[in-house]
Amino acid sequence: MNDQHPSSARATTDLFEAVPAEVSIYEVGPRDGLQNEKAILPTDRKLELIEGVVDAGVRRIEITSFVDPKWIPALADHTEVARGVHRKADVAYSALVPNMRGLDGASRAGMQEVAVFMAASETHNRKNINRSTEEALSTYRVVVDEALARGMRVRGYVSCVYGCPYEGTVALDAVLRVAHGLLELGIYELSLGDTIGVGTPRQIEYVLRGLLRSGIALDRLAVHFHDTRGTALANITVALQLGIRTVDSAIGGLGGCPYAPGASGNVATEDVVYMLQGMGVRTGVDLDRLVAVSAKLSGYLGRELPSKYLKAHLGHCARIGRPV
Repeated sequence: MNDQHPSSARATTDLFEAVPAEVSIYEVGPRDGLQNEKAILPTDRKLELIEGVVDAGVRRIEITSFVDPKWIPALADHTEVARGVHRKADVAYSALVPNMRGLDGASRAGMQEVAVFMAASETHNRKNINRSTEEALSTYRVVVDEALARGMRVRGYVSCVYGCPYEGTVALDAVLRVAHGLLELGIYELSLGDTIGVGTPRQIEYVLRGLLRSGIALDRLAVHFHDTRGTALANITVALQLGIRTVDSAIGGLGGCPYAPGASGNVATEDVVYMLQGMGVRTGVDLDRLVAVSAKLSGYLGRELPSKYLKAHLGHCARIGRPV
């Protein structure tokens, strides 16, 4: 019987040869997760969530979105959240901004990093942000230029990379067009989103290899998977095998998909960290501390969170009579 730990298998096979020794977890739960929750979390509990995740070892976290509250009521307290966080010097705190008004609000609230977003799909851009792809890039050129002039870092999101609720399959050329367009504006990292959770491993390989062949450096790319159809961890594994070193995730698997009611949201941070630890990949995250935050958050939201690791952990604790 071979009792070798799986993480040591890299010594005998090249299947995981390109998997990095360390991966950066980019926590998006307080923004991308909470914006899709039915229950609106009070500001003090949002701050508790953010600080709990940071205390567990996460060093990059998106805390809110400076979007008009009429569009995202759940994040109407963006200024209070941004100003209320007890910031740590070694942690990057970010906020999403859709336009100059959002950038001004984020700047006044003390944010040093912001993010902009648009889709690879022309139809999604027109329906979601009421602009064509070219118009969106033109708008963000002004926003990114001003953010950089103010000394802020800017991250970019491309949504609908692997599929669009309106167009279906999205052509690689469309992804390349938006990816290069955003990078040329001066963003430091591009997060590739599976907005409706339709991506599968071979598709992820095809898209990532296409982006890399087009001249985009590996360290400029991150992956952002929703687990709508249960393929997120498999897709992350493929990305790791290609050398991707940044993975977006949401504590507890927060969120949902507006195009698939009742479906799971973002891939759960606990599930990602557990998988990475089992592969011998460092994250700097304390899984026990993280899952304790998730368990408390589940109570605050009044619902069971989708995280598989959380469910297994809670079940184990219940069996042995151990507190979470």
